[in-house]
Amino acid sequence: MDTPKELPTVLSLCTGYGGIERGLGLAGFEHRVIAHVEIEAFAIANLVAKMEAGEMVPAPIWSDLKTLPVECFRDRVHLITGGYPCQPFSAAGKRKGEDDPRHLWPHIRGIIETVRPVQCFFENVEGHINLGLREVIADLESLGYETTWGIFSAAEVGAPHQRKRVFILADSNSRSRRDDPKGFIRGQEDESKRLENSDTAERRGAGVADTSSTRSATRLSRPKRSNKERQSEVANNSSNRSGWRQIAGQWTTEPDVGRVVNGCPFRVDRLRLLGNGVVPQTAAKAWVILNTEGEDSGH
Repeated sequence: MDTPKELPTVLSLCTGYGGIERGLGLAGFEHRVIAHVEIEAFAIANLVAKMEAGEMVPAPIWSDLKTLPVECFRDRVHLITGGYPCQPFSAAGKRKGEDDPRHLWPHIRGIIETVRPVQCFFENVEGHINLGLREVIADLESLGYETTWGIFSAAEVGAPHQRKRVFILADSNSRSRRDDPKGFIRGQEDESKRLENSDTAERRGAGVADTSSTRSATRLSRPKRSNKERQSEVANNSSNRSGWRQIAGQWTTEPDVGRVVNGCPFRVDRLRLLGNGVVPQTAAKAWVILNTEGEDSGH
């Protein structure tokens, strides 16, 4: 993992499994995460395991965003990333917004104000558009950042599900810092050309990204089954004491006790981690598109 190159530094807030930072790498943006902030115990364990396995560059992990000693990062961070909690804005919740105790944006705003990064890159649920996004953009612009945002889906990068997410890019508009020899933004021109023929998200407050891309047509699918076939499968499963069965060439993991996954430790924690995580390919596309828009508009 060691490199003699001086890479742009990243402070990762609400890291999760590191989906945003992985997306930056896929987009060709070489960087070095100097610290992670994550409160979920299973997510922290996952990050540590990746570091020990050499899959991530070792970096300190702080468990409470509200107590992060931000002064030591002042003027030393190029980019702040974060998929801050979506529960205050999600349609699946009570949508209490700023009244939700999990609303961390005011604390993130304070971190940005103290650290003064060149750019910020954030992710949240689609429901954020109607609740909270206006305040976030107003705060970022009050701190001197040019902002742009868009909705991007996992389907438009080839995934078998929609998972629409809002991505927000804030730029300090300091060309002298962005165009320095460290190459804060690099490799995006080639990536932009690669994406020219694909369906892209509509821009800045426009509609939702077009998910009818030809790439999304390659999604995995399972053959449709009638009720009779499903009942037969249940009966076959009941007679299979090993808890495994093979259907149409695919192994399933449903044991004979019904609706319980067999042999998958920490299943709930894993689902929670995945559910709160960011699809790296979506983050990569959002990073490239939003940065390209900023350059086109003179940022």
